[in-house]
Amino acid sequence: MKKTELTIEREKLEVTVTRVFDTPRKFLYKVFTDPAHKVVWWRCNTVTNIFVQMDVRPGGSWRIIQRGEDGKEFAFHGKYLEVISPEKIVNTSEFEEMPGHVITETAIFEEQGDKTKLTIISSFQNIEDLEGMIKAGMESGTTESMDHIEELLSKLQTITI
Repeated sequence: MKKTELTIEREKLEVTVTRVFDTPRKFLYKVFTDPAHKVVWWRCNTVTNIFVQMDVRPGGSWRIIQRGEDGKEFAFHGKYLEVISPEKIVNTSEFEEMPGHVITETAIFEEQGDKTKLTIISSFQNIEDLEGMIKAGMESGTTESMDHIEELLSKLQTITI
């Protein structure tokens, strides 16, 4: 498997991202659900997260505010629909500048020996939203986020050893 694989299934209105991380599932899940870690990795290279709030439980919510290189701020938010630690998280995601365009994201954490396969399935409401996300740079942004997770895991594992 390549580092990050992204598969677009237009007929299903889905984008699936997969990546195998060289870390135990519980550790990857912690990095994925802890706001102190998410502030570091959930971003493309041209933005900085300035606020991350997460209440990771069914019915809980999340919100992230980012700042671009030009100083402009923008935000995303959503609700947690299903949380099964450390196996699965289902949440909504909405860009606040485009209300009503909600994506449902399912993150699955699968043990593979001492590694973890992360699969994220983004389900869109319509083809226009899916195509818009692709045109907005979903592939590069997702790959950059996955790279940031790997960098963070490497730093954290060095500290804990």
